[in-house]
Amino acid sequence: MSKRLKTAIVGASGYTGAELALMVHKHPNLTLAGLYVSANSLDANKPIAQLHGKLDGIIDAPVLPLTDVAEVAQSCDVVFLATAHEVSHDLAPVFLQYGCQVFDLSGAYRVRSQAFYSDFYGFDHQFDQHLENAAYGLAEWNEEAIQQANLVAVAGCYPTASQLAIKPLIVSGLLDSAQWPVINATSGVSGAGRKATMTNSFCEVSLQPYGVFNHRHQPEIAAHLEQDVIFTPHLGSFKRGILATITMKLQAGTTAEQVEQAFIAAYHDKPAVRIKDAIPRLQDVQYTPFCDIGWKVQGEHIIVVSAIDNLLKGASSQAMQCLNIHYGFEPLTALV
Repeated sequence: MSKRLKTAIVGASGYTGAELALMVHKHPNLTLAGLYVSANSLDANKPIAQLHGKLDGIIDAPVLPLTDVAEVAQSCDVVFLATAHEVSHDLAPVFLQYGCQVFDLSGAYRVRSQAFYSDFYGFDHQFDQHLENAAYGLAEWNEEAIQQANLVAVAGCYPTASQLAIKPLIVSGLLDSAQWPVINATSGVSGAGRKATMTNSFCEVSLQPYGVFNHRHQPEIAAHLEQDVIFTPHLGSFKRGILATITMKLQAGTTAEQVEQAFIAAYHDKPAVRIKDAIPRLQDVQYTPFCDIGWKVQGEHIIVVSAIDNLLKGASSQAMQCLNIHYGFEPLTALV
């Protein structure tokens, strides 16, 4: 592709927006066309480097208030929506109407079910056709759909860590589906965003579960695996990353060698997934676009551990992976 794609980021003042800005800046086939926040944001008109000091001397553009969506849509080829679910729900159709390629990092188009949104997101979905046509952006597993779709709903952070660990066993027929996979996953506090609250204040966080039996990522995981799961998220007192420990039952007679072959078959040509000989560590994936996966088999049970950076493989770098897949670029362009 000869021309550079004009790329806008909406929700640019947040953690994932800042990561995306840096990736767009580094990408040889993209030009940063604009950084935007909601019109009433306190960050409006501030230089992004003032909000995120690591961008000082690299990107000096201001984050502008998004007052005329149609005007912005006509000025760009690609838009990343790093916005709240209801905001993405409303904005994506406008950008699509003007021919933009949309990568949405919210949950607004991830699951093809009206009830999902009323039950877990608190709003009624208004765009059945876009919901039906959106590709689910789990990069390693949905390449064909991502290549073809005008709207890519980038997979959630917990669902990415969980599905990458479980899916090879399902696809290879090694999982005993009668026993639901039990997912215990812990995220750093950056997963709650930049806005400070008592819930994610570093002085208040130790280690605790939340959303027990009612977290919105459980139905996302179950829907795309076509397998019921028990999912318990935890908040840990560290900045970034997700470590998911998943206990599953294997089909009778399954060997450790078959498990290894299933993971190798799934990921031997997927550069963002690294198969580890040992149990993964969070520190090895922080600030990287990789998912590290390791496991141990004992009898008919397996414990699989996956580790990702929640802001990167769980959000912005996976969105950029999806862009690279869609346009035929090398999958890790601008990521390593």
